[in-house]
Amino acid sequence: MSSYVAPLKDMLFVINELAGLDEVSKLPGCEEVNAELIEAVLGEAAKFAQEVLEPLNRVGDKEGAKLANHVVTSPSGFKAAYQQFRDAGWNGLGGLTQYGGQGLPHLVSNPVQEMWNSSNMAFCLCPMLTSGVMEALAHHASAEQLQRYMPKLNSGEWSGTMNLTEPQAGSDLAAIRARAVPAGDHYKISGTKIFITWGEHDMADNIVHLVLARLPDAPEGVKGISLFVVPKFLPNADGSLGTRNDVKCVSIEHKLGIHASPTCVMQYGDAGGAVGYLVGEAHRGLEYMFTMMNHARLAVGLEGVAVAERAYQHALDYARTRVQGREVGQRGGDRVTIIHHPDVRRMLMQMKSQIEAMRALAYLAAATLDKAKHHPDATEKRRNQALIDLLIPVVKAWCTEQCVEIASTGVQIHGGMGFVEETGAAQYLRDARITTIYEGTTGIQANDLAGRKVGYEKGATALAVIAEMRKTVSALTGGELSAIGNSLCGAIDALEEATHWIVDTFQKNPNAVFAVAVPYLKLFGTVGGGWMMARAAAVAQKKRGEPGADTVFFDTKLATARFYCEHILPLAAACKQTVVSGAGSVLALEESQF
Repeated sequence: MSSYVAPLKDMLFVINELAGLDEVSKLPGCEEVNAELIEAVLGEAAKFAQEVLEPLNRVGDKEGAKLANHVVTSPSGFKAAYQQFRDAGWNGLGGLTQYGGQGLPHLVSNPVQEMWNSSNMAFCLCPMLTSGVMEALAHHASAEQLQRYMPKLNSGEWSGTMNLTEPQAGSDLAAIRARAVPAGDHYKISGTKIFITWGEHDMADNIVHLVLARLPDAPEGVKGISLFVVPKFLPNADGSLGTRNDVKCVSIEHKLGIHASPTCVMQYGDAGGAVGYLVGEAHRGLEYMFTMMNHARLAVGLEGVAVAERAYQHALDYARTRVQGREVGQRGGDRVTIIHHPDVRRMLMQMKSQIEAMRALAYLAAATLDKAKHHPDATEKRRNQALIDLLIPVVKAWCTEQCVEIASTGVQIHGGMGFVEETGAAQYLRDARITTIYEGTTGIQANDLAGRKVGYEKGATALAVIAEMRKTVSALTGGELSAIGNSLCGAIDALEEATHWIVDTFQKNPNAVFAVAVPYLKLFGTVGGGWMMARAAAVAQKKRGEPGADTVFFDTKLATARFYCEHILPLAAACKQTVVSGAGSVLALEESQF
């Protein structure tokens, strides 16, 4: 079975040449971030991913998390690996420095997260959720709450979870019923929460739950939801652990994938009410949760990049070692490995080129998030906030949907052996499948993109991005670059036409827009990926002739960019056609006709 190798060359290329490290390093608080620091951080992260986390991936898949008497036990080796993770300081990579974090920008921490997810997605979900909790607390918690929880979360001594949905609610958070009753300086929380990733486990000393619940006088709907911090163990004044809170795991889900990550049903208040503390103001809980939504959705998009990368490496190793058949046209001679067969080459190129496009778009989003948070100029800050708001649903949904397709292609390359668990290819497909659902399904992301980010805004940010894409086309001249530019130009035309259709139709018939929102998101992702690949090709063409250049890397980048433009970008025309003319057929049947 293959071993994971972090694609450091491509990661560093994207960070330095496409995502805009030079701009991020000028932001307040990021002045010490440079190429040398990033290379050192990513190098150490790669070692940890490859040597500690990756060997546990199959172990975790086979053993899974176990529940007995409300206690969840992690698979063999996970607790020790988490201790190493804590000791190395990885948990606080992007955390606030005043509470023990390292304060590194998303353009550094997100590539590191990619490695964690490639090597062991189930493990990575635990610190990923902790970082999300820290993000929410950093924006909305009181000074006392920050002092009590943030140092322990940054160090990884305590982990964090998000408790949003309930059995009757699903994605409709307006339907949640969990209650919070005032009790002096705290609240008594009661109710059931489902799908709580790492809601109970044995790796961290304490678990800090962020819980959405309703006060007795709360109005109906989403405006009546408040946010509470509910620790598993109540901290004493000196930071030590006190009594066990009235919260427990009553079951864990039996899932298609990520078996090592316990997905818990959490019960609050069976013994009178769990002690919880209000975060911020009452009735603003959903708003506070959405503060961290860009952070969380970008993290899930990176899961898509990461698992796709691992599936590709696994398939590539198999293709290089599996001997089957002879080369086309040969009647005699030795049998060859399947990487010699043209269709296997096509599948590998399809995987590789899309992963490179996905990574570039995700890292661009990470840099944009940094600028939206830290840029000193108010106008630039607003512009980058609008851009990240547009990019997030695309990165989250497009990267995860492509990940499922790429992992499926990895199974296909293995042939019949891909359907056999022992080869390992099936795990990546099983693990990938949840990513299109996490933090809002693809349909939810598409509605957000087409409705809030394009329709309501009348296409302002989307058309500004399209204008930037056209600037790239104008710089692609000569040889291979002209061919890439021509392909990208046609795809941009398709995206622009579809965007105008969304804007024109949204005010008159929003249901028609939502009927084709997913094809529109796929169109945006496909063209956005092509834009990144075209920019990469331009850089590669320029740098391949410089003294000491890694010509193999740059030649490879040019080849994958051309493949993407010839094999992936043509999908843009079909997606555009679906957007501008396909809504009627989506809505044609009455409910009884299905």
